[in-house]
Amino acid sequence: MVSESKGLVLVVEDEKAIADVLRMYLTREGFGVQVEHDGPAGLAAAKKLHPVAIILDVGLPGMDGTQVCRELRTSGDWTPILFCTARDDEVDRILGLELGGDDYITKPFSPREVVARVKSVLRRANTTNNSNAPITLGSVVVDPDSRRVTLNGAEISLTATEFDLLAYLMSRPGRVFSRDELLSHVWGYSSIVGTRTVDVHVAQLRAKFGDHNPIRTVRGVGYSVDKS
Repeated sequence: MVSESKGLVLVVEDEKAIADVLRMYLTREGFGVQVEHDGPAGLAAAKKLHPVAIILDVGLPGMDGTQVCRELRTSGDWTPILFCTARDDEVDRILGLELGGDDYITKPFSPREVVARVKSVLRRANTTNNSNAPITLGSVVVDPDSRRVTLNGAEISLTATEFDLLAYLMSRPGRVFSRDELLSHVWGYSSIVGTRTVDVHVAQLRAKFGDHNPIRTVRGVGYSVDKS
């Protein structure tokens, strides 16, 4: 009997062999798994089943993965999404993240790495800061317990990764973090995957905060938030 104590992962992948392997590895780790093979079916399953995470192929029949992600985010669904694709172009990777994806992996990949990435994004979605006290800097408030961010009292919708990146930066205001440090502490893996991921998520945060953006770039070093 398969344990679903870790929650349901939705796999939307049109290549049956890949979907079957992902199902097997995720099941071994105690996840329930629902597999869909096209975009419309994946979108419907995401809305109906409310999975804890979604592994989403980009090149899907009927509706590609970026469209599925856009539909979910537009409707206010911020379920963690891990994009999988055969495309190895940086433009595709950046597009997926800008649409609200939490992570990105290209084919061919190790199914063990995919499972590790799913676990990592779920940790980001479910863990809190070491201090449960809200962090306040100017008009921005980060509440680790509820995982809510407000700007002048109005809530800002963030992905799990965006939340953890912001919370990590705000936990030590004035401290400058390199991109390698942020990849290690927020994403949980090394810079081998490319630090451009950090830049894209920072850009997304800045877009959401507009004129009240708390993050500054330290040229040649990394990112920081001001103490006030």
